[in-house]
Amino acid sequence: MPWCFFVTVTSMVVGLYWGLFIAPEDYQMGSAYRIIFVHVPSSYMSIFCYGFMAVASAVGIIWKHPLADQSARAAAPIGAIFTVLALFTGSLWGKPMWGTYWIWDARLTSELVLLFLYFGYMAVWGAIDDRAKAARVAAIVALVGAVNLPIIKFSVDWWNTLHQPASIMKSGGASIHPDMLWPLLICIVAFNFYFVTVLLVRIESQIINRQIRGLQIRMVEEKDDG
Repeated sequence: MPWCFFVTVTSMVVGLYWGLFIAPEDYQMGSAYRIIFVHVPSSYMSIFCYGFMAVASAVGIIWKHPLADQSARAAAPIGAIFTVLALFTGSLWGKPMWGTYWIWDARLTSELVLLFLYFGYMAVWGAIDDRAKAARVAAIVALVGAVNLPIIKFSVDWWNTLHQPASIMKSGGASIHPDMLWPLLICIVAFNFYFVTVLLVRIESQIINRQIRGLQIRMVEEKDDG
């Protein structure tokens, strides 16, 4: 965990400073394009986190591993925050580029659906007291919602949208200049390590809380028996 925290802080500082202050201006958008150093990593992580949840949920259903459901549950709020950040920065980007903060574009709409899926997943955990039953229902929600991930990814290719197509992961290589691409990649690494760091903290916290609840239950049972 300390190493993850160190890499997170270091790469975040380097990536954002390089992107916001050193990288050259875009010849069409000027400095307005610099929001990509937050928007693109946030958008990527919103999808990555949900994919992680879906895989962990599948492991929980198939192999009944206790940490799988806890990992998926711990990842949900992190992914929701990334999704909110992606939508917010996307709106800020859209105003100067499209003339409006929001439009029912295929990419934006599917990203909004992803946010609702995060909320639904977390709501299941909060609404069901039986932890085993909550884990099963939440896992089903996560797996069904995973259908939305390829829609987000390929929406710009399947439909006519205002959102620009992929610039990094595309056939023929990235279409971004290296002076802009490198700080962007560093920011993506920083966001990934941030996710891992916070995920470990949340899993540890959930395990401790579960142990405390178990201890409290045993103490009550022993008191009743006495």
